[in-house]
Amino acid sequence: MTGSGFQSPRLQPGPHALFLDIDGTLLEHADHPDSVSVDGELLDLLAALEARLDGALAFVSGRSIAAIDRLFAPLRLCAAGLYGLEHRLSQNGPVVEATEPADIAALATEMEAEFGSTVGVYFERKGPVLAIHTRAAPDALAAVQKAAELALPRLSAEYRVVVGEAGLELIPLQAMKSAAIRRFLALEPFSGRRPIFIGDDTSDESGFELVNRLDGVSIRVRPKAETAARHILPDVATVKAWLRDEILGASSR
Repeated sequence: MTGSGFQSPRLQPGPHALFLDIDGTLLEHADHPDSVSVDGELLDLLAALEARLDGALAFVSGRSIAAIDRLFAPLRLCAAGLYGLEHRLSQNGPVVEATEPADIAALATEMEAEFGSTVGVYFERKGPVLAIHTRAAPDALAAVQKAAELALPRLSAEYRVVVGEAGLELIPLQAMKSAAIRRFLALEPFSGRRPIFIGDDTSDESGFELVNRLDGVSIRVRPKAETAARHILPDVATVKAWLRDEILGASSR
């Protein structure tokens, strides 16, 4: 499926578990990840969704959980950060964090020396994940991608290069949003509920595939290429309207 036609899903009756990507899904992308902000309306919407779903709401993001908590403070939700390498499995539970391996730290320093002076290129070191943002410098993406791919054999762990809307990331192979969603679905209050996953980028595709296999609802926001998601929404504003109408409005139907 591509973004040629928007197909807003109607939810079937029954309990649901909601998994949400953040950037490009709940918030518009920015050239710098720290340039985004969360307004009170979105905080109120998320709090209402969490209550409506009896706690079965989790962020599934490439951001670290520390970054998620800063962004959405004072709200704390269940979360999988760094594509599942970090997780908080209950609202007030402990955070399992991931640290930066020495070889990724060395590679980040090396690539920053090569590309850091390019206007519009920004490096984000997220423990074992290295993000290189080129949204403001699209002409630099090809060279950055080539350098990242050439570096893969030098890393002690198995990594992949994922190219997305904002640039690229070097991500450990075991970091998959599908695994993060599956972990939540094995636990209360998510267990036994029909999963909904909304995302907007290449890294969300494994989550869509899992949710499809579980007869859930997969939604991608404005895809620019083929997607496994069975439904499409055109933009962030429509995502928030859909959440409000389909989940919060479900009690009145």
